[in-house]
Amino acid sequence: MLQPPASRLIDPPVTAPADMNLDELRAALAPLVPAHAAFDGWTGRAIAMAAAELGVPADRARLVFKGPIDMIDAWFDALDKAMLAAFPPETIAEMKVRDRIRALILFRLEALAPRREALRRALSILAMPQNGLAAANLAWRSADRIWRTAGDTATDFSHYTKRATLIAVYASTTFVFLDDADQGLAETRAFLDRRLADVMRFEKAKASWRGTRARLPSLSRFLGRLRYPAV
Repeated sequence: MLQPPASRLIDPPVTAPADMNLDELRAALAPLVPAHAAFDGWTGRAIAMAAAELGVPADRARLVFKGPIDMIDAWFDALDKAMLAAFPPETIAEMKVRDRIRALILFRLEALAPRREALRRALSILAMPQNGLAAANLAWRSADRIWRTAGDTATDFSHYTKRATLIAVYASTTFVFLDDADQGLAETRAFLDRRLADVMRFEKAKASWRGTRARLPSLSRFLGRLRYPAV
């Protein structure tokens, strides 16, 4: 399984830190902040420590984040982009859909493994009632990007059900992952495989039900024939 370096989730910046605009600085700091948030929380101090690591003034670094939610948002966005880079279309095309989703989720969890404490703190912040909408938006964005990376192009109702199901699978797997002490994430992998198997069984049952329903007599067609008999 592909795994990015523990220190960052994206390639080193091409632009010198001192010459970065605020958007570039945000992208460069995003994967560095979690290492410090694990000890100092998602605070200005974590930003200052990441800024020192990058080599930019702390005051300037603080300009790019509006608060803890924005810092977490930037981190998750960096993770999404690392995932996209690690799984180009030609790699995904060789895999079955279930294997694509499994690989993408495991990539993310392996990338998060060195930052478990930062993730715990982030999830605690997102779990606060006042942050419910932000948490939902972040979960939906990641689920959408996973499905798009996996090649999904659905635009009907399944577009929404796929993402809702994935959020449930990913969230439950993440909580197992947080307590998984095995270096190879054996418990996490086993749990994820069971959840994906459950989803696949449900999808097969749903497809079978749809097929059965399509073969059932249609009441509307029957009534239509009574009103307009064939000639």
